[in-house]
Order: sequence, then structure tokens, then C-alpha cells
Amino acid sequence: MMNKLEEAIIYATLLHQGKARKIKNTPYILHPLEVAEIISTMTDDIDIITAGVLHDVVEDTDGTLPEIRNRFGERVAELVSSETENKYPGQDSSVTWMKRKEDSLHFLKNSTDTGVKMLWLADKLSNIRALAGSVSELGDDVWEVFNQKDPAMHCWYYRKVAEYVELELNRTGAYKELIKHINYIWPGTIDVEKSRYKKYKEVSVEGCKLIGRGAKGDVYRYDDELIIKVYNEKNTYADVEREIELSRKAFVMGLPTAISFGIVAVGKQYGAMYELLDSPSVSNCIASAPVRVGEYARLMADIGHMVHSTETDEDVFPDSADTMRLWITEGVMRDDEMLANRIIGLINALPPTKNIVHGDFHTGNVLLQNGEPLLIDLDRMSVGNPIFDLAGLYMSYIFYASRDPEQTKEFMGFTAEVAGQFYNEFIKAYLETEDEKRISAVNDKVALISAARIIRQVRKKRTLSEEQEAYKNMLIGKIRELVERVDSIMI
Repeated sequence: MMNKLEEAIIYATLLHQGKARKIKNTPYILHPLEVAEIISTMTDDIDIITAGVLHDVVEDTDGTLPEIRNRFGERVAELVSSETENKYPGQDSSVTWMKRKEDSLHFLKNSTDTGVKMLWLADKLSNIRALAGSVSELGDDVWEVFNQKDPAMHCWYYRKVAEYVELELNRTGAYKELIKHINYIWPGTIDVEKSRYKKYKEVSVEGCKLIGRGAKGDVYRYDDELIIKVYNEKNTYADVEREIELSRKAFVMGLPTAISFGIVAVGKQYGAMYELLDSPSVSNCIASAPVRVGEYARLMADIGHMVHSTETDEDVFPDSADTMRLWITEGVMRDDEMLANRIIGLINALPPTKNIVHGDFHTGNVLLQNGEPLLIDLDRMSVGNPIFDLAGLYMSYIFYASRDPEQTKEFMGFTAEVAGQFYNEFIKAYLETEDEKRISAVNDKVALISAARIIRQVRKKRTLSEEQEAYKNMLIGKIRELVERVDSIMI
């Protein structure tokens, strides 16, 4: 009696019969067999290896997921589904290339299934082996056979796959070989150290005290001398390395930042280890003494002034206005093009500046070491107008707090009411005024940009629930109201 893998080989061979690979016109079945062989170097899990044989059946033949599920089981079907692109029927493949890759990469980035990552790694390694050989023989002519003819876009795609599988698979020979081929075709794309043996120090934060929480991850007290920032699953090693690099840049500029010792592994997530002694976050301090919220708001305003008055000549920092324009295109533009263009016009009117913007400025991202502030979560650091940091604060302390008070309590450690008090005291201290008319005018600007940011976040979901659709429409209505009152977002 045939086992599952043998049956899969026969099944895939029949379905791929007569099909050939793009570059050298070799029988297509050789590719899924090679993928299965690569997977077998990483695991003996028969379901993952079987999925390797079948991974292109749904995408490139008449085979279906229900049939695979019926023949080979739910686990195999799930793995095959992870590698099956939405073809966008009826649309030109060259036009949909980027969208298809972004959709599939989004799934890979958010997957916590090691089997999915093994399957992806094996598939891309098999592909790039053939690609590297053809590049060496044909040079740039090789790109003409693909729907996407820009080699830079293929580089982007392979680099992203390498980043998303790195933490769990960086010690495998398959991963090392992938990096070597990427750097052969596109020299210098990935640090060559990634192609050599490396083992991240493995640590656990079980039982450690949570001392800070941000959009990128949580900060734990590891022992009396060390803290660890544990990044959530959406962060790759490149994201962590970027934050460490920007932290060092900020430190050189005179901003009080924590310098990391390097990257560690915390289960299936990345962590960065820092030497800090007595370092609660400002959120912790407010939670412990909410009656002092005004004092901490003024402290945060002083820190905001310090950050926003810092100028840089470094080209490493992106322009926050560019980022916001992209977010509006991905969010508001999908509901109201005219409205989106009005906001973009306000952004375009901002004068260029090299002043620093933190990018994720809130009380969870400022630690107090013996009373002195230390900035963390610097991976979004950019240059631009402070409106973009103030909008982030308004989003967290006003919009989110009013929508979900319990989430505010969980995220910040204090109530939505205290969050509102904090923001009101902060904006007065930041603007250095008690003039309600001036404060109201600035809050209109801040609320406008904040609402646009939230719409982009809501729109990241493929389908919206009725509640999410209603919330998005409320925000659109709010923006329409605000743009009638705001003629400039300059702070």
C-alpha cells in the first residue's frame, strides 16, 4: 500500500504532466520534487514534505484544495494553501505581480507555523537555484521570461522571504544557501554573516516583570541589570537591526537612548537586550500614581521638545511626510480620492525640515532611568514636522481610548479617563499655552492626521466587519468635517 508521500508524487506527476519550467523548459515536476527534497533536510515531518510535492498543484493545475484535503489531510491542505497565490482571474499577470506577492508575503510574515516557513524556504531556494544558474549563463536576458521584468522587484521579494523565515530557520543549510544565491544575483543585498553559522542566544521572559508595552513589542525586566524588548511576530531581524542602528544614530546626536547589546531569540520572536538599572516606563509611573499625570505630561512635553528640536544631516532617516502620504493612499484614498488629495495637499505644503520625529512617541516608549528619560522603539524614527508625533499621541490617548477603554487600560496600564487627562495636559505643556482657541486649532490638525492613520490601519484587513466598516465611515466623516476648518497642518 502506498504511503502518503508516494501517493502525492504520483498525483502531482499526473497533474503537472506536459508542463515545463519557464527558464530551461525542464519538466515541471522536477521542481516540486526538489522542494520536497530540500524540506527533508530540515524535517522528517511527512505532512510538510508531502506539501512540498503538492505546493503548486492548486495554483498551476486543475487540482483543488478540497481534493488535497480529502486525499492527504487537513494539515497538508493548509500548507499548500499557504503557498497558493490569488491569481486575480481576468487580470494581466504582469499587472497583478506586486499585489500577488504582497498578499502572499503578508500571510508568511504573520504565520507562526514553522512548517509554512520550511515550505516557503524550500520553494524559494529551488527557484533561486535555477535563477542563479540562468543569470550566470544568460545575464540580464533572463528577466524577459518573467511577468515581472524588473530584477530589483525580484530582489525585494526574495529578501523579504529571507527576513520572514530567518529566526526559525537561520541555522539550516537551506537558509544559508538561499542567502548565498541572493547575494550572488544581487551583491550586497543581505549581510554575508547570514550565510554563515549563527545561533542567537536563547532566553525566556517567563516570570519576568513587564515594564513597558508598545506597538512593536513588550519590554521586560530580565534581571537586576538587564531588560529585554521582545518584538511581536510581525517584526523581522531586519526590523530589529534597523531599530538598533537608529538608536545608535540617535545617541550620537545627543538624544537619550538605550544602546542594545544585540539580538536574542525569545521563543519564536526576536528580542533586543539592553543594560538598564532602574527603568520603569512613563506609563508605569502614571499607572502607579495617576494623580501625578500632569507632572508626567509636562515631562513628556519636554522630551518631545528635545526630540523635535534635534536636527540631523544623516540620510538614513526617512521623511515622515512621505510615510504619511503612503498611508493616506493605502487608506483614505480607497474611500474618497478627493478627500485624500486634500490631506495630501496639506502635507505637501509643509516646509522641508531635518528635525527628528520619533515615529511612535507615547508613554510606553519612554523609560526613566534614575529619573532621566531614555527613548526606545526608534525603528520609525524619521525627519519632519512634529504634527506626525502629536497625531500618534492623539490616536492612542483620545481616539483609541474613547473607542475601547479596556484596551487602553491593558495597553497603557491606566484608564481611558487618565489617558484623556494626560493628552490635555501634554498639549498645553507642549504648546506652552493655556489659550483654548490655540489648543483647539492644533487639536483639529492633529485629529485630522490621526484619523487618516487609523483608517489606513483598519483598511489593512482584507475584509471589514460591520463594526469596522461603521468605525471607518465615522472617521471619514470626521475628516470631512475637519478639512473644512484646517487650512494648514504646520505646528
